[in-house]
Amino acid sequence: MKKYIARRILMSFLTLLVIILVLFVLMQLLPGSPFNDERLSIEQQGFIMEKYGLNDPIPVQFGRYLVNMLTGNFGKSYTISKDTDVSILLQNRLPISLAVGGISIVIGAVIGLFLGVFAALKHNTVWDSLATFVSVLGVSIPSYVFALGLSYYLGFQMKLFPMLFNPADGAYAYLLPAFALSMTVMATVGRFTRTEMLDVLNSDYIQLVESKGVSGPRLVVTHALRNASISILTVLGPLVVSLMTGSLVVEKIFSIPGIGQLMIQAIQSNDYNIIISLAFVYSALYIGVMLVVDILYGVLDPRIRLAKESSNG
Repeated sequence: MKKYIARRILMSFLTLLVIILVLFVLMQLLPGSPFNDERLSIEQQGFIMEKYGLNDPIPVQFGRYLVNMLTGNFGKSYTISKDTDVSILLQNRLPISLAVGGISIVIGAVIGLFLGVFAALKHNTVWDSLATFVSVLGVSIPSYVFALGLSYYLGFQMKLFPMLFNPADGAYAYLLPAFALSMTVMATVGRFTRTEMLDVLNSDYIQLVESKGVSGPRLVVTHALRNASISILTVLGPLVVSLMTGSLVVEKIFSIPGIGQLMIQAIQSNDYNIIISLAFVYSALYIGVMLVVDILYGVLDPRIRLAKESSNG
């Protein structure tokens, strides 16, 4: 197991290095400049470029950029918050997006698992049709539509939750946007759980377990759900990253000062350091989540771990 985990960590680190290289190349190819201000003379623009090291040779820039990325030194903002460390901007916004996304993942995954298992156990009944309908509804309707509905009815009409995000409201400030984002997770997890549970429940393995006298919740949770969880993890992994890194429209509706809003501002103002830093954060989170998923594969099904180890020699 240790050898398997070490290889997965090494591959993740190498992937991160490749992404850093690609981001650097893309940054060099981006059109325009963060200092495209008509009020600045050519000499002034040159002085600013020199100040930020943008006139250095490409290898020198890449070496500095690589070290900075790996140490969390993302440079300074050029335009959005001039001369402010990008890491400070991220520290103020990233935890909010992670909190909203994390809550939505927990809500969506729990409800989705319940719906999927319930639909599989009540296969070809009205309850199965109802659970499937809810899942399809969650996938079909965009999260911002749920956000607008929740904000209007629960926030404006019923006054149960604040309409706009305010950290002073504590947990209540996160609930409405989290519920809006959780619908996609709930629907996706529910559909996949139902499909996988039906396959597992109809397999020879479950029939063998039942012949040994195992039934009820133990059969469903310990045997059926555990075998179905591998496919569920596969679809849940990317959803975790997409939600934890923020949803721009939902953040806009609830006025959440998250990193999705920051990304749009950075693109509009050509603030390269923020753009590249956020792309790096997205990539690192994705690699980290997929690493955890890959390790969980090996824990849930040792055959996957042994197969990968044998294929690597």
